Amino acid sequence: MARSLAVPTARSLSTARAAWLPKRWYIHALLWLAIGIIGFPLFYALTVSTQTNAQVFRYQLTPGNNLIVNWNLVMGDRFLWLYMLNSFGMAVSIAIGKTLLSLLAGLAFVYFRFPGKWLVFGFVLLTLMMPTEVIFIALFRFVSNLEMPAYLNLVVPFLASATGTFLFRQHFASIPAELSEAAQLDGATPLDYLFRVLVPISWNTIGALVVIQFLYAWNMYLWPRMIITSQETQVVQVGLRTLLAVETGVSYGPLMLAAVLASIPPVLIFVLLQKQFMSGFSLTRDK
Repeated sequence: MARSLAVPTARSLSTARAAWLPKRWYIHALLWLAIGIIGFPLFYALTVSTQTNAQVFRYQLTPGNNLIVNWNLVMGDRFLWLYMLNSFGMAVSIAIGKTLLSLLAGLAFVYFRFPGKWLVFGFVLLTLMMPTEVIFIALFRFVSNLEMPAYLNLVVPFLASATGTFLFRQHFASIPAELSEAAQLDGATPLDYLFRVLVPISWNTIGALVVIQFLYAWNMYLWPRMIITSQETQVVQVGLRTLLAVETGVSYGPLMLAAVLASIPPVLIFVLLQKQFMSGFSLTRDK
């Protein structure tokens, strides 16, 4: 008996196509398009960082042959590594200092009773509406009279954070009061309660604040430009400006390489703290 040939039907073809094609393929296509649009500037920056000016002006999208020369110019001649080290120390100090002071301020506004507490908290909220640049001239005169080292001139004026204070005040206010009462019955001091109870259940808030403040400090330009006079203690955002004029004009390869290298530390900090930043432990009355 002759074996009949199976003729594929429209239904079988659609079933076979559905095995590899997502159900909402157009959404996936839009997402890939968005990723391409967002990622193209980074790809182009990485490509330009390996090229000479002649290759840049030809708008070629393939890597060039000038990466080693650009690296030596950026790291050896313009000391970008020193600027990045200065910025990293400043940003870490500001992020940790702001977080610690914000934790203490949030604890005081929630669990302490003192005259004028709401007036002081209202003043803290008022400072949120004032851009930092408005007080730079007065802050510059004040800091100059203190005659502190360059490192302290960068860090000390930015240790207080109205944003962090408000963030931790709202977070601590949402924690059940029974925890505080239980800690008091056990004889815990306010600092014991802060570091043994509140901090372990607040890593998401702490991580978010550290990331935000690190990025803020790393990207500071105006204040270091005003207060730092020595090139050895300058930060990376100001140091990048020295690459605008290389030899006879702007050399885009070294400039783009320096910009890419300067973006690595903030990315690493975000990757390390993304779990605390994106999702964290929430404490409810049921727990």
